[in-house]
Amino acid sequence: MGKSTLMGTCKQTIEHLYQFIDRELSDEERREVQAHLDRCPPCREHFRFEENVLSLIGQRCRQVSAPDELKERVRKMCQSA
Repeated sequence: MGKSTLMGTCKQTIEHLYQFIDRELSDEERREVQAHLDRCPPCREHFRFEENVLSLIGQRCRQVSAPDELKERVRKMCQSA
């Protein structure tokens, strides 16, 4: 990997994991995290776990619906505006 400045250790990689998942890293940082995950099974498993948890939370949050009473109040407010 050459100069491995940012994500050379497991600790550094894990510290940047959420930014990696959320695509908030620079291209270089993303490549370094990915290279570390490719060669480090424990970090790769940690990444998969975190990614699955975030995915599950996202799915569950989309399944929750507002109560009908609230929806009706919002409709009425929008009509009167």
